[in-house]
Amino acid sequence: MKKMYGYIRVSTLKQGEGVSLQEQKEAIARYAQQHNFEISEWIEEKETAAKQGRPLFSAIIKQLQAKKSDGVIIHKIDRSARNIQDWADISELLDNEIEIHFAHESLDLKSRSGRLCADMQAVIATDYIRNLKQETKKGIDGRLKQGFYPFQAPTGYLNNGGGKYKTIDPLSAPLVKKAFELYASQKYSLDELAERMWQLGLRNLRQGRIRVENLSRILRNPFYMGVLKVNNESFKGGHEPLISTTLFKQAQGVMQGKTNQKTTRHNFLFKKLLTCHECGYSLIGELQKGNVYFRCHTKECSTKGMREITINRLLVNAFDPLQLHPQEAAALDTLLADTEKNWINTHQQLEHSLKLQRGQTEQRLARLTDCYLDGDFGKDEFEKRKEKLLVEVKAIEEKERQFSTEKSEIFSRAKKFLELVKSFKNSYEKGITEEKRRLIEIATSNLVIEERKLGIAMRTPFFEMSQRYNLPFGAPNHNTHRIDNTKIVYSDIDTPPVVTEPVSEDKLRHLLDLILQNVMSLPIPPNDVNYDI
Repeated sequence: MKKMYGYIRVSTLKQGEGVSLQEQKEAIARYAQQHNFEISEWIEEKETAAKQGRPLFSAIIKQLQAKKSDGVIIHKIDRSARNIQDWADISELLDNEIEIHFAHESLDLKSRSGRLCADMQAVIATDYIRNLKQETKKGIDGRLKQGFYPFQAPTGYLNNGGGKYKTIDPLSAPLVKKAFELYASQKYSLDELAERMWQLGLRNLRQGRIRVENLSRILRNPFYMGVLKVNNESFKGGHEPLISTTLFKQAQGVMQGKTNQKTTRHNFLFKKLLTCHECGYSLIGELQKGNVYFRCHTKECSTKGMREITINRLLVNAFDPLQLHPQEAAALDTLLADTEKNWINTHQQLEHSLKLQRGQTEQRLARLTDCYLDGDFGKDEFEKRKEKLLVEVKAIEEKERQFSTEKSEIFSRAKKFLELVKSFKNSYEKGITEEKRRLIEIATSNLVIEERKLGIAMRTPFFEMSQRYNLPFGAPNHNTHRIDNTKIVYSDIDTPPVVTEPVSEDKLRHLLDLILQNVMSLPIPPNDVNYDI
Protein backbone atom coordinates (compact mmCIF):
# COMPACT_ATOMS: atom_id res chain seq x y z
CA MET A 1 0.00 0.00 0.00
CA LYS A 2 1.37 3.36 -1.06
CA LYS A 3 1.84 6.01 1.61
CA MET A 4 0.62 9.51 0.86
CA TYR A 5 0.64 12.90 2.51
CA GLY A 6 -2.76 14.51 2.98
CA TYR A 7 -2.49 18.26 2.31
CA ILE A 8 -5.24 20.64 3.45
CA ARG A 9 -5.22 24.41 3.14
CA VAL A 10 -7.63 27.23 3.91
CA SER A 11 -7.11 30.82 2.85
CA THR A 12 -7.46 32.40 6.30
CA LEU A 13 -7.12 31.44 9.92
CA LYS A 14 -10.78 32.32 10.43
CA GLN A 15 -11.83 29.92 7.69
CA GLY A 16 -9.75 27.19 9.33
CA GLU A 17 -11.99 27.36 12.38
CA GLY A 18 -15.03 26.42 10.29
CA VAL A 19 -15.97 23.29 8.30
CA SER A 20 -13.65 23.76 5.31
CA LEU A 21 -10.73 21.82 6.80
CA GLN A 22 -12.96 18.96 7.91
CA GLU A 23 -14.68 18.71 4.52
CA GLN A 24 -11.33 18.62 2.71
CA LYS A 25 -10.02 15.99 5.11
CA GLU A 26 -13.06 13.74 4.63
CA ALA A 27 -12.87 14.02 0.82
CA ILE A 28 -9.16 13.15 0.84
CA ALA A 29 -9.74 10.21 3.21
CA ARG A 30 -12.48 8.79 0.94
CA TYR A 31 -10.23 9.19 -2.10
CA ALA A 32 -7.37 7.37 -0.32
CA GLN A 33 -9.66 4.52 0.70
CA GLN A 34 -11.07 4.16 -2.82
CA HIS A 35 -7.57 3.97 -4.36
CA ASN A 36 -6.00 1.84 -1.63
CA PHE A 37 -3.69 4.60 -0.33
CA GLU A 38 -2.54 5.11 3.26
CA ILE A 39 -2.37 8.66 4.65
CA SER A 40 0.98 8.70 6.45
CA GLU A 41 0.71 12.31 7.63
CA TRP A 42 -1.83 15.12 7.54
CA ILE A 43 -0.52 18.61 6.77
CA GLU A 44 -2.85 21.53 7.57
CA GLU A 45 -1.88 24.98 6.34
CA LYS A 46 -3.84 28.02 7.47
CA GLU A 47 -2.18 30.75 5.46
CA THR A 48 -2.95 32.72 2.29
CA ALA A 49 -1.56 31.37 -0.96
CA ALA A 50 -1.85 34.60 -2.92
CA LYS A 51 1.93 34.80 -2.76
CA GLN A 52 4.47 32.04 -3.04
CA GLY A 53 6.10 30.97 0.19
CA ARG A 54 3.70 28.72 2.14
CA PRO A 55 6.10 27.03 4.60
CA LEU A 56 4.34 23.63 4.92
CA PHE A 57 3.66 23.31 1.19
CA SER A 58 7.31 24.11 0.44
CA ALA A 59 8.37 21.48 3.00
CA ILE A 60 6.18 18.86 1.29
CA ILE A 61 7.80 19.64 -2.08
CA LYS A 62 11.28 19.07 -0.59
CA GLN A 63 10.25 15.83 1.13
CA LEU A 64 8.69 14.46 -2.05
CA GLN A 65 11.79 15.39 -4.02
CA ALA A 66 13.79 13.43 -1.42
CA LYS A 67 11.48 10.40 -1.97
CA LYS A 68 10.33 10.40 1.68
CA SER A 69 6.79 9.59 0.58
CA ASP A 70 5.14 8.04 -2.45
CA GLY A 71 3.09 11.16 -3.16
CA VAL A 72 0.48 13.64 -1.88
CA ILE A 73 -3.30 13.90 -2.08
CA ILE A 74 -4.75 17.41 -2.30
CA HIS A 75 -8.42 18.38 -2.25
CA LYS A 76 -8.47 20.52 -5.44
CA ILE A 77 -6.00 22.07 -7.85
CA ASP A 78 -6.73 25.55 -6.53
CA ARG A 79 -5.76 24.31 -3.04
CA SER A 80 -2.25 23.62 -4.33
CA ALA A 81 -1.60 26.12 -7.09
CA ARG A 82 -2.68 29.72 -6.60
CA ASN A 83 0.34 31.10 -8.47
CA ILE A 84 2.44 29.99 -11.43
CA GLN A 85 5.54 29.11 -9.42
CA ASP A 86 3.63 26.69 -7.18
CA TRP A 87 2.25 24.86 -10.22
CA ALA A 88 5.71 24.75 -11.76
CA ASP A 89 6.97 22.97 -8.62
CA ILE A 90 4.11 20.44 -8.85
CA SER A 91 4.74 19.93 -12.56
CA GLU A 92 8.38 19.18 -11.83
CA LEU A 93 7.30 16.51 -9.33
CA LEU A 94 4.99 14.97 -11.95
CA ASP A 95 7.82 14.98 -14.48
CA ASN A 96 9.91 13.02 -11.93
CA GLU A 97 7.06 10.48 -11.71
CA ILE A 98 6.06 11.47 -8.16
CA GLU A 99 2.36 10.89 -7.65
CA ILE A 100 0.13 13.93 -7.18
CA HIS A 101 -3.60 13.29 -6.69
CA PHE A 102 -6.55 15.67 -6.47
CA ALA A 103 -9.53 14.25 -4.60
CA HIS A 104 -12.04 16.60 -6.23
CA GLU A 105 -10.86 16.29 -9.88
CA SER A 106 -10.91 13.08 -11.91
CA LEU A 107 -7.75 13.79 -13.87
CA ASP A 108 -5.19 11.33 -15.19
CA LEU A 109 -2.04 13.39 -14.63
CA LYS A 110 0.05 10.70 -16.33
CA SER A 111 -1.64 11.43 -19.66
CA ARG A 112 -1.03 14.41 -21.92
CA SER A 113 -4.70 15.44 -21.94
CA GLY A 114 -4.93 15.17 -18.14
CA ARG A 115 -1.87 17.37 -17.68
CA LEU A 116 -3.30 19.89 -20.14
CA CYS A 117 -6.58 20.13 -18.22
CA ALA A 118 -4.67 20.50 -14.96
CA ASP A 119 -2.47 23.22 -16.47
CA MET A 120 -5.57 25.12 -17.60
CA GLN A 121 -7.16 24.90 -14.16
CA ALA A 122 -3.93 26.09 -12.54
CA VAL A 123 -3.82 29.10 -14.89
CA ILE A 124 -7.47 29.86 -14.10
CA ALA A 125 -6.73 29.67 -10.37
CA THR A 126 -3.80 32.07 -10.83
CA ASP A 127 -5.98 34.48 -12.80
CA TYR A 128 -8.63 34.27 -10.09
CA ILE A 129 -6.10 35.42 -7.51
CA ARG A 130 -4.94 38.28 -9.72
CA ASN A 131 -8.51 39.43 -10.28
CA LEU A 132 -9.29 39.09 -6.58
CA LYS A 133 -6.29 41.23 -5.68
CA GLN A 134 -7.31 43.85 -8.25
CA GLU A 135 -10.90 44.00 -7.00
CA THR A 136 -9.72 44.12 -3.41
CA LYS A 137 -7.43 47.04 -4.24
CA LYS A 138 -10.34 48.85 -5.93
CA GLY A 139 -12.42 48.39 -2.81
CA ILE A 140 -9.63 49.61 -0.54
CA ASP A 141 -8.96 52.66 -2.74
CA GLY A 142 -12.67 53.48 -2.73
CA ARG A 143 -12.79 53.35 1.06
CA LEU A 144 -9.68 55.51 1.38
CA LYS A 145 -11.13 58.15 -0.94
CA GLN A 146 -14.21 58.24 1.29
CA GLY A 147 -11.99 58.87 4.30
CA PHE A 148 -12.26 55.37 5.78
CA TYR A 149 -9.22 53.39 6.93
CA PRO A 150 -9.94 49.74 5.97
CA PHE A 151 -7.16 48.28 8.10
CA GLN A 152 -6.43 47.64 11.75
CA ALA A 153 -6.84 50.81 13.81
CA PRO A 154 -3.48 52.22 14.94
CA THR A 155 -2.68 52.43 18.63
CA GLY A 156 -4.89 55.08 20.20
CA TYR A 157 -7.95 54.34 18.05
CA LEU A 158 -10.77 51.76 18.11
CA ASN A 159 -12.16 49.63 15.29
CA ASN A 160 -15.90 50.01 14.72
CA GLY A 161 -16.53 47.57 11.89
CA GLY A 162 -16.61 47.98 8.13
CA GLY A 163 -17.81 51.27 6.69
CA LYS A 164 -17.27 53.17 9.95
CA TYR A 165 -14.60 55.63 10.98
CA LYS A 166 -12.03 54.75 13.61
CA THR A 167 -12.76 56.47 16.92
CA ILE A 168 -10.40 57.70 19.62
CA ASP A 169 -9.68 55.18 22.36
CA PRO A 170 -10.24 56.99 25.69
CA LEU A 171 -7.67 54.74 27.39
CA SER A 172 -4.67 54.73 25.05
CA ALA A 173 -5.20 57.93 23.00
CA PRO A 174 -4.04 60.34 25.76
CA LEU A 175 -0.85 58.29 26.11
CA VAL A 176 -0.18 58.36 22.34
CA LYS A 177 -0.69 62.13 22.35
CA LYS A 178 1.67 62.39 25.32
CA ALA A 179 4.28 60.42 23.36
CA PHE A 180 4.14 63.01 20.54
CA GLU A 181 4.43 65.88 23.03
CA LEU A 182 7.37 64.36 24.88
CA TYR A 183 9.24 63.53 21.69
CA ALA A 184 8.61 67.00 20.22
CA SER A 185 10.07 68.51 23.41
CA GLN A 186 13.48 67.19 22.25
CA LYS A 187 14.18 65.83 25.73
CA TYR A 188 13.84 62.14 24.86
CA SER A 189 15.53 59.77 22.46
CA LEU A 190 13.37 56.98 21.04
CA ASP A 191 14.84 54.49 23.51
CA GLU A 192 14.19 56.81 26.44
CA LEU A 193 10.70 57.60 25.17
CA ALA A 194 9.84 53.90 24.84
CA GLU A 195 10.86 53.34 28.46
CA ARG A 196 8.95 56.43 29.60
CA MET A 197 5.76 55.42 27.79
CA TRP A 198 6.01 51.92 29.30
CA GLN A 199 6.12 53.54 32.74
CA LEU A 200 3.11 55.70 31.88
CA GLY A 201 1.13 52.65 30.77
CA LEU A 202 1.22 52.64 26.95
CA ARG A 203 0.94 49.06 25.65
CA ASN A 204 0.78 47.31 22.28
CA LEU A 205 -2.20 45.24 21.09
CA ARG A 206 -0.95 42.27 23.12
CA GLN A 207 -0.59 44.44 26.24
CA GLY A 208 3.17 44.21 25.99
CA ARG A 209 5.97 46.76 25.70
CA ILE A 210 5.95 48.86 22.54
CA ARG A 211 9.26 48.36 20.77
CA VAL A 212 11.33 51.30 19.56
CA GLU A 213 10.66 50.57 15.88
CA ASN A 214 6.90 50.45 16.50
CA LEU A 215 7.04 53.67 18.50
CA SER A 216 8.91 55.27 15.62
CA ARG A 217 6.18 54.05 13.27
CA ILE A 218 3.53 55.68 15.49
CA LEU A 219 5.37 59.01 15.54
CA ARG A 220 5.67 58.99 11.72
CA ASN A 221 2.03 58.05 11.05
CA PRO A 222 0.03 61.05 9.70
CA PHE A 223 -3.19 59.19 10.65
CA TYR A 224 -2.98 60.88 14.03
CA MET A 225 -3.38 64.34 12.45
CA GLY A 226 -6.17 63.18 10.10
CA VAL A 227 -4.33 62.10 6.93
CA LEU A 228 -4.42 58.54 5.59
CA LYS A 229 -1.19 57.41 3.92
CA VAL A 230 -1.13 53.99 2.25
CA ASN A 231 1.58 52.85 -0.18
CA ASN A 232 2.91 56.42 -0.49
CA GLU A 233 -0.55 57.73 -1.44
CA SER A 234 -2.27 60.26 0.82
CA PHE A 235 -6.00 60.67 1.46
CA LYS A 236 -8.06 62.99 3.65
CA GLY A 237 -9.26 60.98 6.64
CA GLY A 238 -12.79 61.27 7.98
CA HIS A 239 -11.85 60.30 11.55
CA GLU A 240 -11.24 62.74 14.39
CA PRO A 241 -7.55 63.77 14.57
CA LEU A 242 -5.77 63.04 17.83
CA ILE A 243 -3.07 65.72 17.50
CA SER A 244 -2.64 69.00 15.65
CA THR A 245 -0.69 69.35 12.42
CA THR A 246 1.73 71.63 14.27
CA LEU A 247 2.57 68.97 16.86
CA PHE A 248 2.97 66.33 14.14
CA LYS A 249 5.37 68.56 12.18
CA GLN A 250 7.39 69.25 15.33
CA ALA A 251 7.77 65.52 15.94
CA GLN A 252 8.85 64.98 12.32
CA GLY A 253 11.43 67.73 12.68
CA VAL A 254 12.99 65.91 15.63
CA MET A 255 12.73 62.56 13.81
CA GLN A 256 14.51 63.91 10.72
CA GLY A 257 17.29 65.54 12.75
CA LYS A 258 16.23 69.09 11.89
CA THR A 259 16.39 70.11 15.54
CA ASN A 260 19.27 69.90 17.95
CA GLN A 261 18.91 67.22 20.63
CA LYS A 262 22.44 67.23 22.04
CA THR A 263 22.66 66.91 25.80
CA THR A 264 24.46 69.68 27.67
CA ARG A 265 26.03 69.55 31.10
CA HIS A 266 24.49 72.83 32.34
CA ASN A 267 20.82 73.77 32.39
CA PHE A 268 21.34 77.44 31.51
CA LEU A 269 18.27 79.69 31.53
CA PHE A 270 18.67 80.89 27.92
CA LYS A 271 19.97 77.62 26.43
CA LYS A 272 18.96 77.48 22.71
CA LEU A 273 16.92 80.67 23.09
CA LEU A 274 19.50 83.22 21.87
CA THR A 275 20.51 83.81 18.25
CA CYS A 276 23.37 85.86 16.84
CA HIS A 277 22.03 88.67 14.65
CA GLU A 278 25.11 88.65 12.43
CA CYS A 279 25.62 84.95 11.62
CA GLY A 280 22.29 83.43 12.65
CA TYR A 281 23.74 80.70 14.87
CA SER A 282 22.73 79.99 18.48
CA LEU A 283 24.82 81.50 21.25
CA ILE A 284 26.41 78.99 23.61
CA GLY A 285 26.36 79.35 27.38
CA GLU A 286 29.63 79.21 29.31
CA LEU A 287 30.26 79.21 33.06
CA GLN A 288 33.25 81.34 34.00
CA LYS A 289 34.18 82.31 37.56
CA GLY A 290 30.63 81.82 38.77
CA ASN A 291 29.04 83.89 35.98
CA VAL A 292 27.20 82.60 32.90
CA TYR A 293 28.06 84.17 29.54
CA PHE A 294 26.40 83.56 26.18
CA ARG A 295 28.85 83.90 23.30
CA CYS A 296 28.86 83.40 19.56
CA HIS A 297 31.47 80.80 18.53
CA THR A 298 31.50 81.69 14.83
CA LYS A 299 34.90 82.90 13.66
CA GLU A 300 35.03 86.37 12.14
CA CYS A 301 31.71 87.23 13.86
CA SER A 302 31.78 90.58 15.67
CA THR A 303 29.15 89.60 18.25
CA LYS A 304 30.84 89.46 21.65
CA GLY A 305 27.99 87.98 23.69
CA MET A 306 26.31 89.00 26.93
CA ARG A 307 26.10 87.94 30.54
CA GLU A 308 23.05 85.92 31.54
CA ILE A 309 22.24 88.35 34.35
CA THR A 310 22.17 91.23 31.85
CA ILE A 311 19.85 89.39 29.46
CA ASN A 312 17.58 88.54 32.37
CA ARG A 313 17.33 92.19 33.47
CA LEU A 314 16.49 93.27 29.92
CA LEU A 315 13.70 90.73 29.77
CA VAL A 316 12.27 91.85 33.10
CA ASN A 317 12.14 95.40 31.73
CA ALA A 318 10.47 94.12 28.54
CA PHE A 319 7.83 92.25 30.55
CA ASP A 320 7.11 95.14 32.89
CA PRO A 321 4.75 97.01 30.47
CA LEU A 322 2.58 93.89 30.26
CA GLN A 323 1.21 94.64 33.73
CA LEU A 324 -2.29 96.04 33.60
CA HIS A 325 -3.56 99.08 35.43
CA PRO A 326 -6.47 98.06 37.73
CA GLN A 327 -8.88 100.07 35.57
CA GLU A 328 -7.58 98.35 32.41
CA ALA A 329 -7.97 94.93 33.98
CA ALA A 330 -11.56 95.65 35.02
CA ALA A 331 -12.44 97.09 31.58
CA LEU A 332 -10.96 94.08 29.73
CA ASP A 333 -12.90 91.66 31.95
CA THR A 334 -16.13 93.49 31.12
CA LEU A 335 -15.36 93.65 27.40
CA LEU A 336 -14.54 89.95 27.34
CA ALA A 337 -17.84 89.06 29.02
CA ASP A 338 -19.79 91.21 26.51
CA THR A 339 -17.89 89.79 23.54
CA GLU A 340 -18.57 86.22 24.67
CA LYS A 341 -22.31 86.90 24.62
CA ASN A 342 -22.12 88.19 21.04
CA TRP A 343 -19.48 85.76 19.77
CA ILE A 344 -21.52 84.27 16.91
CA ASN A 345 -22.43 87.60 15.34
CA THR A 346 -19.08 89.31 15.75
CA HIS A 347 -17.01 86.45 14.35
CA GLN A 348 -19.08 85.24 11.41
CA GLN A 349 -16.71 87.02 9.04
CA LEU A 350 -13.71 85.19 10.49
CA GLU A 351 -15.43 81.83 10.06
CA HIS A 352 -16.44 82.76 6.50
CA SER A 353 -12.82 83.69 5.73
CA LEU A 354 -11.59 80.29 6.91
CA LYS A 355 -14.26 78.57 4.83
CA LEU A 356 -13.06 80.44 1.74
CA GLN A 357 -9.45 79.47 2.48
CA ARG A 358 -10.43 75.81 2.73
CA GLY A 359 -12.39 76.01 -0.53
CA GLN A 360 -9.43 77.57 -2.33
CA THR A 361 -7.07 74.87 -1.04
CA GLU A 362 -9.45 72.12 -2.14
CA GLN A 363 -9.65 73.75 -5.59
CA ARG A 364 -5.86 73.69 -5.77
CA LEU A 365 -5.99 70.02 -4.90
CA ALA A 366 -8.46 69.39 -7.73
CA ARG A 367 -6.30 71.34 -10.21
CA LEU A 368 -3.28 69.37 -9.05
CA THR A 369 -5.08 66.14 -9.88
CA ASP A 370 -6.02 67.47 -13.33
CA CYS A 371 -2.41 68.42 -14.02
CA TYR A 372 -1.25 64.95 -12.97
CA LEU A 373 -3.82 63.29 -15.25
CA ASP A 374 -2.67 65.56 -18.09
CA GLY A 375 0.89 64.30 -17.59
CA ASP A 376 2.40 67.60 -16.39
CA PHE A 377 4.47 65.76 -13.75
CA GLY A 378 5.07 62.25 -12.38
CA LYS A 379 3.32 60.30 -9.64
CA ASP A 380 6.00 60.91 -6.98
CA GLU A 381 5.78 64.68 -7.42
CA PHE A 382 1.97 64.46 -7.46
CA GLU A 383 1.87 62.53 -4.16
CA LYS A 384 4.34 64.94 -2.56
CA ARG A 385 2.26 68.00 -3.52
CA LYS A 386 -1.03 66.29 -2.67
CA GLU A 387 0.14 65.39 0.83
CA LYS A 388 1.21 68.99 1.42
CA LEU A 389 -2.20 70.32 0.34
CA LEU A 390 -4.02 67.75 2.48
CA VAL A 391 -2.03 68.92 5.48
CA GLU A 392 -3.03 72.52 4.67
CA VAL A 393 -6.68 71.52 4.51
CA LYS A 394 -6.38 69.80 7.88
CA ALA A 395 -4.73 72.87 9.41
CA ILE A 396 -7.57 75.11 8.16
CA GLU A 397 -10.15 72.67 9.46
CA GLU A 398 -8.45 72.83 12.86
CA LYS A 399 -8.88 76.61 12.84
CA GLU A 400 -12.52 76.25 11.79
CA ARG A 401 -13.15 73.95 14.74
CA GLN A 402 -11.58 76.55 17.00
CA PHE A 403 -14.18 79.13 15.96
CA SER A 404 -17.19 76.85 15.52
CA THR A 405 -16.89 74.18 18.21
CA GLU A 406 -14.37 75.50 20.75
CA LYS A 407 -16.05 78.71 21.80
CA SER A 408 -15.82 77.92 25.50
CA GLU A 409 -12.14 76.98 25.22
CA ILE A 410 -11.25 80.17 23.36
CA PHE A 411 -12.82 82.35 26.04
CA SER A 412 -11.42 80.19 28.82
CA ARG A 413 -7.92 80.66 27.38
CA ALA A 414 -8.53 84.39 26.89
CA LYS A 415 -9.44 84.71 30.57
CA LYS A 416 -6.32 82.79 31.58
CA PHE A 417 -4.24 84.94 29.24
CA LEU A 418 -5.45 88.07 31.00
CA GLU A 419 -4.71 86.49 34.38
CA LEU A 420 -1.22 85.65 33.17
CA VAL A 421 -0.58 89.16 31.88
CA LYS A 422 -1.61 90.66 35.22
CA SER A 423 1.17 88.76 37.00
CA PHE A 424 3.58 87.93 34.16
CA LYS A 425 6.56 89.89 35.42
CA ASN A 426 6.13 88.67 38.99
CA SER A 427 5.75 85.02 37.84
CA TYR A 428 8.89 85.33 35.74
CA GLU A 429 11.00 86.82 38.52
CA LYS A 430 9.92 84.20 41.10
CA GLY A 431 9.83 81.17 38.80
CA ILE A 432 12.40 78.40 38.64
CA THR A 433 14.53 77.97 35.50
CA GLU A 434 12.07 75.73 33.61
CA GLU A 435 9.12 78.00 34.46
CA LYS A 436 11.05 81.06 33.28
CA ARG A 437 12.02 79.33 30.03
CA ARG A 438 8.41 78.38 29.37
CA LEU A 439 7.16 81.91 30.00
CA ILE A 440 9.81 83.21 27.58
CA GLU A 441 8.65 80.69 24.94
CA ILE A 442 5.02 81.70 25.44
CA ALA A 443 5.61 85.44 25.16
CA THR A 444 8.46 85.62 22.61
CA SER A 445 9.30 84.03 19.29
CA ASN A 446 12.97 84.96 19.17
CA LEU A 447 15.76 86.54 21.21
CA VAL A 448 18.58 88.07 19.17
CA ILE A 449 21.93 89.43 20.32
CA GLU A 450 23.01 92.36 18.14
CA GLU A 451 26.38 93.71 19.24
CA ARG A 452 25.59 94.42 22.92
CA LYS A 453 21.85 94.81 22.49
CA LEU A 454 19.08 92.30 23.06
CA GLY A 455 16.36 92.12 20.42
CA ILE A 456 13.11 90.65 21.74
CA ALA A 457 10.55 89.51 19.17
CA MET A 458 7.37 89.29 21.23
CA ARG A 459 4.43 87.25 20.02
CA THR A 460 1.04 88.73 19.20
CA PRO A 461 -0.81 89.70 21.39
CA PHE A 462 1.99 90.11 23.97
CA PHE A 463 3.72 92.71 21.80
CA GLU A 464 0.55 94.76 21.32
CA MET A 465 -0.21 94.51 25.04
CA SER A 466 3.24 95.84 25.97
CA GLN A 467 2.95 98.64 23.41
CA ARG A 468 -0.73 99.49 24.00
CA TYR A 469 0.10 103.10 24.87
CA ASN A 470 1.46 103.61 21.34
CA LEU A 471 -1.27 101.79 19.39
CA PRO A 472 -3.27 103.86 16.84
CA PHE A 473 -6.49 105.31 18.21
CA GLY A 474 -9.72 103.50 17.40
CA ALA A 475 -10.94 99.95 17.22
CA PRO A 476 -9.82 97.89 14.22
CA ASN A 477 -12.00 96.38 11.56
CA HIS A 478 -12.75 92.71 12.17
CA ASN A 479 -11.19 91.85 8.82
CA THR A 480 -7.82 93.19 9.93
CA HIS A 481 -5.09 90.65 9.30
CA ARG A 482 -3.08 89.27 12.17
CA ILE A 483 -0.11 91.46 13.13
CA ASP A 484 3.29 89.85 12.70
CA ASN A 485 5.71 89.50 15.61
CA THR A 486 7.86 92.62 15.89
CA LYS A 487 11.35 93.04 17.32
CA ILE A 488 11.80 95.49 20.18
CA VAL A 489 15.35 96.41 21.19
CA TYR A 490 16.07 97.26 24.83
CA SER A 491 19.62 98.56 25.15
CA ASP A 492 19.53 100.53 28.43
CA ILE A 493 18.85 98.17 31.31
CA ASP A 494 18.72 100.98 33.87
CA THR A 495 15.90 102.94 32.20
CA PRO A 496 12.63 102.22 34.04
CA PRO A 497 9.42 101.83 31.98
CA VAL A 498 7.29 104.90 31.46
CA VAL A 499 4.26 104.98 33.80
CA THR A 500 1.13 106.30 32.09
CA GLU A 501 -2.58 106.51 32.67
CA PRO A 502 -4.91 103.66 31.62
CA VAL A 503 -5.47 103.46 27.85
CA SER A 504 -8.86 104.12 26.29
CA GLU A 505 -11.61 101.54 25.92
CA ASP A 506 -11.20 101.61 22.11
CA LYS A 507 -7.58 100.50 22.42
CA LEU A 508 -8.56 97.83 24.92
CA ARG A 509 -11.19 96.52 22.50
CA HIS A 510 -8.49 96.39 19.83
CA LEU A 511 -6.31 94.38 22.21
CA LEU A 512 -9.15 92.00 23.04
CA ASP A 513 -9.76 91.25 19.34
CA LEU A 514 -6.07 90.39 18.92
CA ILE A 515 -6.17 88.17 22.02
CA LEU A 516 -9.17 86.19 20.74
CA GLN A 517 -7.65 85.79 17.28
CA ASN A 518 -4.30 84.50 18.55
CA VAL A 519 -4.76 82.93 21.97
CA MET A 520 -5.44 79.43 20.56
CA SER A 521 -2.09 79.38 18.72
CA LEU A 522 0.07 80.29 21.70
CA PRO A 523 2.44 77.55 22.93
CA ILE A 524 0.95 75.24 25.54
CA PRO A 525 2.98 75.06 28.77
CA PRO A 526 3.42 71.88 30.82
CA ASN A 527 1.19 71.08 33.79
CA ASP A 528 3.77 72.23 36.31
CA VAL A 529 3.49 75.83 35.09
CA ASN A 530 0.68 77.79 36.67
CA TYR A 531 -0.70 78.87 33.31
CA ASP A 532 -2.96 76.63 31.25
CA ILE A 533 -3.25 78.24 27.81
